[in-house]
Amino acid sequence: MTRDVARQRLRERRGSPHGGVARLVAHTDPVALVGITLSITLSVVLDLSNAASGVESLLAGLMGITISLLVDSLARAERRFHLRTLLDGPPWLVRTTTELAGSIRDAAEQHAGTRVAVEAQRRYEQFRLEAEQLAEGRIIRRGDEDADLVGATRTCVHRLDALTNVMPRVSGELSWWRGEIGRRYWEANQEALQRGVQITRVFVYATLTDELSALVQQQRAAGVRVGLLPLGVVGPQLHVNLTLWDGSSCWEARMTAHGEIAENKFSVNRADIDRLTRVFDLCASAATFRD
Repeated sequence: MTRDVARQRLRERRGSPHGGVARLVAHTDPVALVGITLSITLSVVLDLSNAASGVESLLAGLMGITISLLVDSLARAERRFHLRTLLDGPPWLVRTTTELAGSIRDAAEQHAGTRVAVEAQRRYEQFRLEAEQLAEGRIIRRGDEDADLVGATRTCVHRLDALTNVMPRVSGELSWWRGEIGRRYWEANQEALQRGVQITRVFVYATLTDELSALVQQQRAAGVRVGLLPLGVVGPQLHVNLTLWDGSSCWEARMTAHGEIAENKFSVNRADIDRLTRVFDLCASAATFRD
């Protein structure tokens, strides 16, 4: 159905001679347009100035136009080859890319000057930015989305290292652990422990409250190797909430001024993994472990 509508729209656009000329000009390489214009100008100048006969002027113009069209043909072939290379991927990419591009183009052209066209451009730019992040090996989600944090913990095989900053905040120091996301994350931790995953967690704290002591005791009893690190022992640049899985993926939280998670960043980018591994190792070496 979608393809039939697209074909119908294409036939409608082709039916307009003005639209056809405009589309031809829009899709012609600028170098070719300049070349054709110069060739025609040269032919006219040669003919009017009697610098060449009419036949010679015509041949000069045709030669210039031919060269310009050849350049345009080569440029088009290169673009087609590049597009074909990009589409040489998973079947779902090949199937949907042209449809996606066609839908965005239709929205921009058929609803030009309206909020629909503006929104189409905004969503396309947002999609482009997210695609670039994915190409870098990163998934960025809102602070209330835990799919990657919990999902990666459930698929962890050997080792999980985590750094948690417990600081005074409006909703309470341990509000995240008591919340729905924290409970799901802890359940995934317990499942990982049952699979034989070794979990090491360092708590950076301002005050060792009874509530934090109870949480530490609970996790130690479950099999987590817990370290405690008082605030101020390491520099503020190491105050990061992070998780590392099997040395192959990582998670980092971007915090608000009130200590709440504003953004979740999951990554398999080696630079991110190495950076967070260094942060964890520095904090773990300064922390106090019971064993």
